[in-house]
Order: sequence, then structure tokens, then C-alpha cells
Amino acid sequence: MAITQLSAFLENSPGTLCDTVAAITEAGVNIRALSVADTKDFGILRMIVSDIEKTKAALSADTMVKETPVVAVRMNDTAGALKEVLCALKSEGVNIEYVYAFTGSELGNAYVVLRVDEPEKAEDILAKNGTRTLSDEDIRQFLS
Repeated sequence: MAITQLSAFLENSPGTLCDTVAAITEAGVNIRALSVADTKDFGILRMIVSDIEKTKAALSADTMVKETPVVAVRMNDTAGALKEVLCALKSEGVNIEYVYAFTGSELGNAYVVLRVDEPEKAEDILAKNGTRTLSDEDIRQFLS
């Protein structure tokens, strides 16, 4: 039930991010979460979107796009909630490559995206610990 993250590799120059986000917006897609990592020559725009296919179609033909399965977790918006998620994964030897967070419309909840080495194992561990993970359908329906 991992969700799909899109990674777009963008030239690191003024206006590129704005133009990319504008194209996605004009396609009627809601960007639910994003993270940008940069190098001298290019940036990686990682995003969770309401419509994967529309997003890919909106990006310019010369933009390389990759789909990656990631685990998205809904947790209480309280101190220590993220620690519980991370420690549950640590205890079972799941490696976390990177993390970023986003908000939803439900008051009192926080959301985090985890790129892990074993998404299915991570979801099983989290389910056993009572932590809810999201699906692509969840992103399309209640977070859009």
C-alpha cells in the first residue's frame, strides 16, 4: 500500500521551480507534499500529488521523472509521535533514506513521508504498532 512519489530532475536555475509548479497547477493537480534537494547543476523535486498521470503529462518533455514507492504515515500531531514511528522501524532494522512531512485537512493529525529500503516490511511493522499508513487512493480522496 505504499504511495507513489514523483521525482522530477530540474535544472538549477532561476524560475525553473516556479515554472514546474505552475505547469502542475495549471493541469489541476494538487501538490500535497514536496521536498527539493539541490546540487550545483540540478535539483530533485520530490512530490506527492493528487493525480500522478496528469502531473507527468504537465511536465515538459525534457524533464526526467521517476516514480518511487514511499511510505506515508498519519500520526497524532503531538510531541513524540514521530519518534515512535522511527523507533518501531529501527527496532526491526528498516533503513530510512530520507523523510519529509506534510499537512492534511484533518485537525490534530500530522503526516510524514518515509523513503525506506523495504516499504512492505515497514508498513507491516507500522500496522502492528497501530500506525496508519496511506495509499494513493487516500491521497486522491481525502487529502485532495
